[in-house]
Amino acid sequence: MQQAFPDAKLGIHAHNDSELGVANSLAAVAAGAHHVQGTINGFGERVGNANLVSIVPTLMLKMGFDCLRDGNLKQLKSVSLFIDEMANVRPNTRQAYVGESAFAHKAGMHVDGVRKLASSFEHINPEAVGNQRRILISELSGASNVFLKAVEMGLNLDKNSPEVKQILKELELLEKKGYAFEAAEASFKLLIQKVLKKHKSFFDLHSYRVVIEKNKRGVDDLVEATVKLSVNGETELTVGEGSGPVDALNAALRKALLRFYPSIKEISLVDYQVRILDTEGGTGATTRVLIESSDGKRSWGTVGVSSNLIEASWEALVDSFEYKLFVEENGKSK
Repeated sequence: MQQAFPDAKLGIHAHNDSELGVANSLAAVAAGAHHVQGTINGFGERVGNANLVSIVPTLMLKMGFDCLRDGNLKQLKSVSLFIDEMANVRPNTRQAYVGESAFAHKAGMHVDGVRKLASSFEHINPEAVGNQRRILISELSGASNVFLKAVEMGLNLDKNSPEVKQILKELELLEKKGYAFEAAEASFKLLIQKVLKKHKSFFDLHSYRVVIEKNKRGVDDLVEATVKLSVNGETELTVGEGSGPVDALNAALRKALLRFYPSIKEISLVDYQVRILDTEGGTGATTRVLIESSDGKRSWGTVGVSSNLIEASWEALVDSFEYKLFVEENGKSK
């Protein structure tokens, strides 16, 4: 096209109706276009415009074009997250370059390969776009996964150390009970601390209780939770109300801890998932609860398992609060 119009400055404005918005934009540049229109995260009419979050790093890192000032490409993920936050949209965890799963590794042999030669599995350095590598913990985990998780936490462990074997053994036992840590990295990091006997409990629970009062038709039910705990010898007894038992427990626990840990107010529950693990168990079936939390800067996942739905929820909720406090105490994003 550039040959047909040698004096024209060409550009492209692509939409993503056929999932080709990015591909067509890059092809246009390769054919001589100097101007590319698109949007951050591909927002736009119908199924969206060409996604600049994918186009810009590809042009810079793979096609040799200078699109941004030096160092600005490292802000790509933060810009993407900022736009999603402004649009009140949950970030796409599988988005190229900046998604939480863009540089996630799961299988043991896979992780071992990444540890030895990252470029064998990663098409770019994650830090080039402001992202980071994630090592997932699942039924496919091996010593390499645990070792790299420990490294992330600043722990000095050897891949073949007894501590790593002990963590793997505990992981296997918990998975047999129904725990899954692939989407609950925060719970797994706390598990490592517990196995190594380095875990600090931020509060001691005395008791909790949930009361559901059924009212006459047309009037909202009253759900009330009471939590009694102590921090450094000081006892706190609080009551919280909510739209359901988990919401009420969240309110009561938050209120009980706020006096001791003011940063608790930053935590918000982003997602809550329940999965029945053994359907033949009927109403007494084992339940897995996954909670995703955020403090506006980072997100983390926690898990709880029990035949009692409220107990499973409580376990995941406590892990969520403790992980926030654990990260703050250690002074770095984990």
